Amino acid sequence: MGILNVTTDSFSDGGQFIDRDIAVNHALEMEKSGADIIDIGGESTRPGAEPVTMEEELDRVISIIEGIRSNSNVCISIDTYKADVADKALSAGADMVNDISGLQFDERMVNVVRAANVPVIIMHIKGTPRNMQQDPHYENLMEEIVAYFQERVEFCHEHGIKNENIILDPGIGFGKRLQDNFELLRELKQISNLGFPVLSGPSRKSFIGLTLDLPVDERVEGTAAAVTASILNNANIVRVHDVKEMKRVAIITDTIRGLA
Repeated sequence: MGILNVTTDSFSDGGQFIDRDIAVNHALEMEKSGADIIDIGGESTRPGAEPVTMEEELDRVISIIEGIRSNSNVCISIDTYKADVADKALSAGADMVNDISGLQFDERMVNVVRAANVPVIIMHIKGTPRNMQQDPHYENLMEEIVAYFQERVEFCHEHGIKNENIILDPGIGFGKRLQDNFELLRELKQISNLGFPVLSGPSRKSFIGLTLDLPVDERVEGTAAAVTASILNNANIVRVHDVKEMKRVAIITDTIRGLA
């Protein structure tokens, strides 16, 4: 999954892809480099991020989705927790929904996903992007995240979302302490054991920068290590900025696993 942040304030690439043509071309380049899914977000969810209005989010993403779809059949994911944004993005050509709130921030989101019968990524988050890194705490990280997913899956079932449309994302960096992110990578199989595809999104994140004492633009090797660990521990999707490099990492890792 290639990341396309159509935002001014994303932690890694804020402001780079606000222009429609630049964003569409970048998406098509990511597809050429090996991206199977393009994940488009119009609101930053970095720690401390301020929300944007639905109108602004729509202005940022809809024309880009249409631009990509007119040039490619690549799978498009809309990264939003707002039901109206997801609904309009799906109508514009998106194929799936990536909801950082796990269908919690907008009560109508579950109905949009059910009506469209599309895959949805259910992410674990502690708090909101604005406050999630303000001293997060867990008594038992994996037990709590597994229990969260069990509850969210039951919620999906109660609202008519099919098992085959559910993808789980442990939310690396979303309400997690430094050590929590490494534990998630080590113990990712506990989530895949629930029987659903798992997405891992470690790309360029702060736990890599803090460990290596490196800025965002120098975290490719750390990301590669985290992507390798994710795949070895049963991640089905890796969400990354550096598609060309991480595609190569994925191929080698799958070959080590005997899957390539």
